[in-house]
Amino acid sequence: MKSPTWTLMAAFITATCSMSLSYYAHSTDIETDFIWPANYQAAVSLSYDDALMSQLAHAIPALDKYGFKASFYLTLANPGTQQGMEQWRSVAANGHELGNHTIFHPCSKSQKDRDWVAAYHDIDTKTLTQIQQEISVANTFLQAIDSQTSRTFTIPCGDTETAEGNYVEVIRNDFVAIKGFNPQYDAKFDLLLMPENVSGETLINFVKKAHRQGGIANILFHGIEGDYLTVSNQAHDELLQYLSDNRETLWVDNYRNIMQYVKLKHQPLNPQE
Repeated sequence: MKSPTWTLMAAFITATCSMSLSYYAHSTDIETDFIWPANYQAAVSLSYDDALMSQLAHAIPALDKYGFKASFYLTLANPGTQQGMEQWRSVAANGHELGNHTIFHPCSKSQKDRDWVAAYHDIDTKTLTQIQQEISVANTFLQAIDSQTSRTFTIPCGDTETAEGNYVEVIRNDFVAIKGFNPQYDAKFDLLLMPENVSGETLINFVKKAHRQGGIANILFHGIEGDYLTVSNQAHDELLQYLSDNRETLWVDNYRNIMQYVKLKHQPLNPQE
C-alpha cells in the first residue's frame, strides 16, 4: 500500500513537471573538439526516476530487447524499491546503473503547491550535514543491493537549497556526476529532457539535437505505460528503435559509464578544477 505522503508527492510531480517538458542546464551551443569512443558522434543516457513498478514491468523488458543499458534512480523510501528489491538487484547485475535519488525525496515546502511535502522532509529546514548524511546512507543502501562503489545522482524536485545553502558541491565528490548539474563540463553534456505524454517523434528530435551538438541526450523518464509523468510503450519503443537503427553513431549506455568517460577525457572549463 502506498503511503499518503508518497501518493501526494506523485500527484505534485505530475502536476508541476507537466508544465515544462525540458530544460537545458547552463545551456549553450558552444562546440568543442571532444572525441567520443569507437567513432561515436554523441551519447544517449536513458534514465528512470523514483523506482516505479512500471519501469520494471515495461522499461526493463524493452531495454533488454534492444540490448541497451540505462540508469535507474531509486528513491529508497518508495514502495517500489522495497517491493522490487530482488528485481532491482537483477537489473544491476545485468549492467544497468542503480543511481542515488535520496531516501525520502526531500523537496522545498516553501515552493508553490508543496503542501504534500512533510515537515520532516522539507529541505528548507535541513542542514547541509543532514542532507549529506541522508545521501550517504542511500549510497550505502544501494551498495548493499548492487555491490557498486561508484554511481551518479539526480536531485529531487531540482531543489538544492538547504537552510545553510546549496548542497550540490557538498556531495559532488561522492558521485561520478550529478544529472544536469555539471558546470565544470561543456553545456552540451547536460542537455536534459523530462517527458510526459509525448510522441516518439518528440523523443527522437531531442536525441537529434544532442547529436548535432556532439553532446549527451539525457532523457529522464518516470512512468512507462503507467504510474505518473507517463510515456507510452509505443513512444518509448519508437525511441529505442531509432537508437538501435543508429548504433554506429550514438553511444547508448548508463549515465555512470558515459560520465566516467567524459570525466576522463574532458578538460574542465575551469583549469583549477
